[in-house]
Amino acid sequence: MMYDDEFYRLADQLIETGRLIDEKGWVPATSGNFSARLNNGNMAITVSGKHKGRLNRNDIMLVNAEGEALDGKKPSAETGLHTALYNRFPDIRCILHPHSLNATLISKLFPTTCILENYEILKAFNGIDTHESRIVIPVFANDQTIPRLAAEVDRYMDQHGEIYAYIIAGHGLYTWGNSVEETLRHLEALDFLFDCEIRLRGVNKP
Repeated sequence: MMYDDEFYRLADQLIETGRLIDEKGWVPATSGNFSARLNNGNMAITVSGKHKGRLNRNDIMLVNAEGEALDGKKPSAETGLHTALYNRFPDIRCILHPHSLNATLISKLFPTTCILENYEILKAFNGIDTHESRIVIPVFANDQTIPRLAAEVDRYMDQHGEIYAYIIAGHGLYTWGNSVEETLRHLEALDFLFDCEIRLRGVNKP
């Protein structure tokens, strides 16, 4: 399987993003998965079972829009959650899924939804230009059956409208954006906001 320049460019961005995220402690052990969409609709995505802070080009693989491997490598079991989001949002180009401590704790404090409002840093999210804003981050029960979990996320958005991210309880966070850089910005803003909410409730005090 031959990769093109676009694949390598996106793979290098995911590798660097993995290092940045690992430095923050958001991808312990081999947790998490990252992807970026190519112009032809295929995806560059992290392979299964690799430490995200020590990725190299061999740890990024190519899958099609249905999540099927195009290069013989083994994708993450959660690839279907990526394809579901790309299919729903034609404009997004990157999805990041870390297993951060704050996202995990938030799922324990807020079993169904976490509401974030009246924070200045909400302006980090695409389309928000005032602190007088409110976003809702839904929390879904963990499920080893990925198509069922993806369908549940889709049903939520059908009923409640588009969201910026979601959490899988006791597991981790999914967020996305129109580029790797924008998605990383969303991720950093979310972790800061989650930390604020946790500290307000007396958990994880400095």
